[in-house]
Amino acid sequence: MKEKIALIDGDSLIYYEMGKPTLEEALNSLDGRINQMIQQTGATKYAGFLTQGRCFRYAAAKTKPYKGNRKYGDKPIIFPAIKEYLRQEWGFTSIPELEADDLVSIYHDPLNTVICSPDKDVLYQNKGIHYNYGKAEMIVVDENEATTFLWKQMLMGDSTDGITGIPKVGEKTADTWLKDVTTTNMPTFVLNKYIEKFGDHEGISKFAETFKLVYILKSEEDVLRETGIELSKLVINDIKQSKQLW
Repeated sequence: MKEKIALIDGDSLIYYEMGKPTLEEALNSLDGRINQMIQQTGATKYAGFLTQGRCFRYAAAKTKPYKGNRKYGDKPIIFPAIKEYLRQEWGFTSIPELEADDLVSIYHDPLNTVICSPDKDVLYQNKGIHYNYGKAEMIVVDENEATTFLWKQMLMGDSTDGITGIPKVGEKTADTWLKDVTTTNMPTFVLNKYIEKFGDHEGISKFAETFKLVYILKSEEDVLRETGIELSKLVINDIKQSKQLW
């Protein structure tokens, strides 16, 4: 029987805790939250991931800056300390050019891993059993749901990350358009919608750009295509180190 591994999105963990009045309170809360994840998922091991600097999507975004509409301001003084604590005490890892979402998805195996994140992108683009630690609830996503969610995002874009999609297409319209489309035909269907809106050349270009921005990487091949990084050489040891029995 395979061991169950919790794959933890560390970026969201930091944002949950960095508003605490003191670093001590933040770290105590952080420990409790991770303990709860491991307990609630029944995991015997875990791996935690963080984003390191700017990912490849910033360079891919041409229409609007990736995440350009977010108002970050100055991060709380305890922000870097929390991040370093996750690295040193919990063994969280990061890889240049990749977001934590990507790393969680790349190492996800529906047979023996549970994705732990409150982020809709990583939760609903991956089939399997997931734990939303923002709501403390387990969710199950099948392959059709994961595929449909991706192509729905392609139509709508994602205002949180500054991704436009097709203008004036919201959730209701996207659901209506995709309702009777098989998952096999969704890529062609959505591409045709881009071409209808923008014309052949611009439609194909915007389709490709949006896909780079909304698609969460899921394999070593995906990473090599988008970044040129060979994960099998750069990541495996780090992943093994972070999958310590807790």
